[in-house]
Amino acid sequence: MEKSTDRFNMGYVWMMCLVAACGGLLFGYDWVVIGGAKPFYEAYFSITDPAQSGWAMSSALLGCVLGAVISGWCSDKFGRRSPLILAAVLFSISAWGTAIASSFDWFVFYRIVGGVGIGLASALSPVYIAEVSPAQRRGKFVSINQLTIVIGVLAAQLVNLMIAEPVDSSVSMEALAQTWNGQTGWRWMFGAELIPALAFLILMFFVPESPRWLAKAGKEDQARKVLQRIGGTHYAQSTLNDIQRSLGDDAKKIPFSELCSPKVRPVIVIGIVLAVFQQWCGINVIFNYAQEIFASAGFDINDTLKSIVATGLINLIFTVLALPLVDRLGRRKLMLIGSLGLTVIYALIAGAYAFGILGLPVLLLVLAAIAIYALTLAPVTWVLLSEIFPNRVRGMAMAVGTFSLWIACFLLTYTFPLLNAGLGASGSFLLYGVICLMGFLFIKAKVPETKGITLEALETLLGGNREVDVDGVANDRAEAK
Repeated sequence: MEKSTDRFNMGYVWMMCLVAACGGLLFGYDWVVIGGAKPFYEAYFSITDPAQSGWAMSSALLGCVLGAVISGWCSDKFGRRSPLILAAVLFSISAWGTAIASSFDWFVFYRIVGGVGIGLASALSPVYIAEVSPAQRRGKFVSINQLTIVIGVLAAQLVNLMIAEPVDSSVSMEALAQTWNGQTGWRWMFGAELIPALAFLILMFFVPESPRWLAKAGKEDQARKVLQRIGGTHYAQSTLNDIQRSLGDDAKKIPFSELCSPKVRPVIVIGIVLAVFQQWCGINVIFNYAQEIFASAGFDINDTLKSIVATGLINLIFTVLALPLVDRLGRRKLMLIGSLGLTVIYALIAGAYAFGILGLPVLLLVLAAIAIYALTLAPVTWVLLSEIFPNRVRGMAMAVGTFSLWIACFLLTYTFPLLNAGLGASGSFLLYGVICLMGFLFIKAKVPETKGITLEALETLLGGNREVDVDGVANDRAEAK
């Protein structure tokens, strides 16, 4: 475990991490831009059926699932860098194609293309960052990927607000379709993503491949050069020795069945549950269906766009506050605070809808939920997923984790209009509150603390004890080191 980061070339580490985190920025923009554009493209394509509305919103998730599935194979065969370059290309195609879509089918197709980019970036950006970061700063650097996701979310919300012209809240769908917003505005909302997508594509050619993947691929000299530039000769040799010990003798040929081995399976289960829980905690419903949520709370379409931007600002502020806390307080404590906090807030939101206490109270509760999520579950889940899996199977394991995340997200996004129609807003948020309570109990029982431990030492610690003592991890660090 590194004692200090003083000897590290932190400028170089920052550069690598920020470029890789651009994948998170595009993830956030592509994911949320559809929320503000929703009333306008639905008017253009004459979407009135809840199932078709859910399909338009969730279609990108099929691409996310596909991207997550292929991310493991791509990252193990081609490294972390090349698939991220591919993701940048897909984001560019999606931005252009969605903006010029002439039919609903083509709109959905390009949303799926962008979803593949999200699936790749969501799996590989945090892995790349974790594999180039010093252990003492790993939580902070991986959390930067979540920060860029949030910046992308806010950018999409601001772009939507700046592009959309004021609309009469009583206007019919047919009349809305004939406005500038209904004909052209929503296209600019999607097309604006092309600028950061092309920037990400260019910048990815200026960062090196992950040294841990290079070592796994038998390219030790290249791995040593990257590690030397990060931390010097001694750090490079020490890290390479640790990597080789963790990889074993047959690192290049690892079957998928390795994920089911006794040492790996418990960690895979933890990763899957955390990934699913981050989605089923319900926050993404607020981002994707903000228009319906705020409309049901009494806001008109113009006030809704402003309220959506407020959610983005809160998301950004509390994500920034989370950056030092991930390494200071630790991953486990933040996850417990987040899951329990959301349980309480969802119960209050459900009560507000049930008793007709709408308008500003609902907005404040929604902002409180987003604040807690941004401070805890949002960044910490990605940090844990990027660091708990062994070096030998990290690519495949991260693919399984992100695959689970996007399947859960697809189910969440597709079913919300149906849940909202059947249970109402009150019943839907109460259901999410129950899920958050279950997540709290799982984290308390199963999730270990991982802060400040090198990836290789963490692998030894988690692999050496199938039933991890979540409260006693710190006591075992001396042995792990």
